[in-house]
Amino acid sequence: MGRLRFLTAGESHGPALAATLEGVPAGLPLTAEQIALDLARRQRGYGRGARSTSIEQDRAEILGGVRHGVTIGSPILLLIRNRDWENWTRVMQVEPLTDEQAAELAGLVEAGDKRAAPITRLRAGHADLAGASKYGFDDVRNILERASARETAARVAAGAVARALLARLDIDVWSHTVEVGGVATDVARATRTREEAEASPLRCLDADAETRMVARIDEARDAGDTVGGVFEVVARGVPTGLGSHVHWDRRLDGALAGAVTSIPIVKGVEFGLGFAQTRLFGSAVQDVIQRRDAEGAWLRGTNNAGGLEGGISNGQPIVIRGAVKPISTLPRPLPSADLITGEPVAKAHYERSDISVVPATGVVAEAMVCLTLADFVLDKFGGDSLVELLDNATRYRARAAGRNLARPAAPSSGVRAGGSGSGAAPAESE
Repeated sequence: MGRLRFLTAGESHGPALAATLEGVPAGLPLTAEQIALDLARRQRGYGRGARSTSIEQDRAEILGGVRHGVTIGSPILLLIRNRDWENWTRVMQVEPLTDEQAAELAGLVEAGDKRAAPITRLRAGHADLAGASKYGFDDVRNILERASARETAARVAAGAVARALLARLDIDVWSHTVEVGGVATDVARATRTREEAEASPLRCLDADAETRMVARIDEARDAGDTVGGVFEVVARGVPTGLGSHVHWDRRLDGALAGAVTSIPIVKGVEFGLGFAQTRLFGSAVQDVIQRRDAEGAWLRGTNNAGGLEGGISNGQPIVIRGAVKPISTLPRPLPSADLITGEPVAKAHYERSDISVVPATGVVAEAMVCLTLADFVLDKFGGDSLVELLDNATRYRARAAGRNLARPAAPSSGVRAGGSGSGAAPAESE
């Protein structure tokens, strides 16, 4: 990231999660209530486990960067306390254990407390083996606590701040579920409103498909299994010109793809028609440019490119879909091997898990899209204050729409070079 940077910290069963967000302009109204809305959306969805639906009630405290409800230009610090910490205080203690505390922990292990026991039975699909090998740990707890999807709560909190900034530029980002366990929505039947979808079990626009999705999740639960799916994120109101074609790391599509696939459970991303384009002729794929309307907007009949051409936003809605793999933690664990002995074990370690998290992953993807778009907005328009940013954006949009296109004076061609020439010539008039 460039102008906008964020970092998260904290472990799944530690005292708290935190996010630091730097680069937000001064003057943006921001409250904890705004952030709470997205945190609540992340915890909902049919197929979620007990921790998401009952144990944790996430709320972010704003501990820096905001005064009297308005950002002041300094880094914003957000803290989300883990309510489940009270059950993990000795296991996840930050300070060194005293002899008495070490004896207490050993006693918990002898008594059969699964929280206190070192984890050595590796889980396929997780960071367990790769992480333990990389860092040289003999207890997978040190890996899974940070690799846990719980970390995404901090991302959603940071993304809510970016959402508030984008809203000031009339950019809106929203996601919905398009497939779960092989059951996909039918575009013709996707008639729910956004509000209706938000109130539904899976945040799905197709009520009939959602009923079958719920049944598919129930089937997986009864079998001690999990299911994946696909979400779609749509960003509307994105101005033409974010990103660049000139270098790989300045392409908006590349940044968005990286941001979405950074979500641990996401294993694929596509824009617009995505992979379906590979099965069509080019004449059926390209979004024909029809004309410019009275407001200066370029009209097209389709949006197969998903709002991105040449690594640059083209003014149409940006459409991103993410493939969510089935959750790796299975209620009926698969066979595995032991980290210490290397020998086979009948069952991998089991931690609490969900059956399906497609709607929640869509909310996390919204956050990552918001953070990425906000970064590119600040790169394009600049501004240390919200007023300056909005002024720059307004002027740019007017120029891009063909309004107020007075050209600057042409550069002089009579400037001396190498001692020749008689002086600066007056600028040419147009």
